[in-house]
Amino acid sequence: MADEEDQSDKQLFREIDEDLRRERYMKLWKDYGRFVVGAAVTVVLATAGWVWWQRHQLSVRGEEGERYAAAAALVGKGNTAAAIKAFAQVAAESGAGYAALAKLREAALLANKGDLKGAAALYDAIAADADANQNLRHLARLLGTLSLLDTGDPGKLTAKLAPLAKVDGPWHYAALELTGLLAERAGDIKRARAIYTRLVDDAAAPASLRARARVYLELLGNS
Repeated sequence: MADEEDQSDKQLFREIDEDLRRERYMKLWKDYGRFVVGAAVTVVLATAGWVWWQRHQLSVRGEEGERYAAAAALVGKGNTAAAIKAFAQVAAESGAGYAALAKLREAALLANKGDLKGAAALYDAIAADADANQNLRHLARLLGTLSLLDTGDPGKLTAKLAPLAKVDGPWHYAALELTGLLAERAGDIKRARAIYTRLVDDAAAPASLRARARVYLELLGNS
């Protein structure tokens, strides 16, 4: 897997270099923007799901788990509308753990169908829920920001991320990455470049994130 990822990164960089030499910046971002952000989302969700499941698979069982599994099965069958309703019901009738998880899944489904405002509202509700697991609350704040990355106010979104970006925790690097993207969107190229450079130079940062930061710097070029 590591070799395949390295080959994929090398191929990506080769294509980026070619496009930059042709001065096709906008086409390049259109082609690769979804890839780099999508990769970040995948890493975040995979990490969150794994950590949560490992911590709670032995401690939380029973009817709540069965209802949650039934809602998840609807997703597998492609019945998004029914799954959204099912997760909403699980969230309303379950304890803090499964309620937060169900809201996260519901919000993700809403985002996938284009209801970004609805997704952001759910993420905000999770982030504000004092009874929810702290890591899940922070994850919700991160994903809520991500759902509005292209449409929300960059300043407000950056402020939401600030606590996560400043503190050394499980979402630190993801928050920094999104902060850089928001700075770029706001036209603060100097700050964006500084954040990306910081990520590239940080040996403790995940390798995939450092690779994406290098891509961002390439995309910025001399702008």
